[in-house]
Amino acid sequence: MATLSNDDVRHIAKLARLNLSDDEVAKFSRELSSILDYVDQLQEVDTSNVEATAQVTGKTNSFRDDVVAEQEVNPEELLATSPLPIVERQIETPSAHG
Repeated sequence: MATLSNDDVRHIAKLARLNLSDDEVAKFSRELSSILDYVDQLQEVDTSNVEATAQVTGKTNSFRDDVVAEQEVNPEELLATSPLPIVERQIETPSAHG
């Protein structure tokens, strides 16, 4: 049985740059452990006689032409969509502080 401790969840959250409350840490510890248990169950399934499948639609090479579409882009409007602070026309991220 795979179990993730609260410290494991906090570490994963830190790597994903998520701020979790103590209640969320406890909740995700249970939920992620349950998911890992399910994956362990799947590992027990014998798939030795199952043909590998990349896709099931039967389509092959359904590519479209790569065409450049000219669009007017306003950098100020794009920057305005960021919830992070804008400093000297650049988005300032938390990791930029050290």
